[in-house]
Amino acid sequence: MTGELAKFVLAAQFLTRLPLRTDRLFTAERLAQAPRYFPLVGLLVGLASAAIFWLAALMLPALLAVLLAVGAGLLMTGAFHEDGLADTFDGIGGGLTRERALEIMKDSRLGTYGAAALFTALALKAGALWSMPPAWICFALPIAHCISRFSAVCVIATSRYVREKGTGKPVVSGISATSLMIAGVTALGAVAVGAVLFPVVSLLFGLVSFCFAHVLMRLFFEPKLGGYTGDTLGAVQQASEIGFYLGLLAWL
Repeated sequence: MTGELAKFVLAAQFLTRLPLRTDRLFTAERLAQAPRYFPLVGLLVGLASAAIFWLAALMLPALLAVLLAVGAGLLMTGAFHEDGLADTFDGIGGGLTRERALEIMKDSRLGTYGAAALFTALALKAGALWSMPPAWICFALPIAHCISRFSAVCVIATSRYVREKGTGKPVVSGISATSLMIAGVTALGAVAVGAVLFPVVSLLFGLVSFCFAHVLMRLFFEPKLGGYTGDTLGAVQQASEIGFYLGLLAWL
């Protein structure tokens, strides 16, 4: 197996709960370069979710099909990003100091801030998708999953990891220019496909809202933490995905 394929498999193993055997593939260097394939893994998760929606919509009302598609994404990723979103809101909302915020974010228990953020995020995601035409849902899911993972990669490239150890530790030194380029080209390819599938104005609104959500989430946690953690990468991914959906609806 080539090094690049090994990095992709490690990225998929890191972001999903797919039963992948990576024992013989693992090296610290490969894991550090795995984020270059985060958008591609997101694209595959989105395609699988879109397939679930399409199949369910043949037999069930649109709302139930949307809920099954969202649920399928949660199962595939083990709610990895949603857990990060909840922990981020618990830490930033409940921690008066940087140290206390980081301590709360390590706690596996779900607090009030995290529960409220998680419920709101899932409701916005399902509600936004349900408001779209069925064909748009099938197109929006893979594109949003892809570019929102690139949004998280951008945080790695432009911020610093603030813990001594944790889920983000393998990329503590940042991300290489080559990895950033590969991730960016993957996301750009998804956007290019979206330009064919969506009205141009709708796609532009989606991308503007996507960027706004990315910046807004970073403004929420970076001033207090002075950087990012693995949890906040999940929060950025969730905010960016939802932002894209809401932007598309602005010009439906």
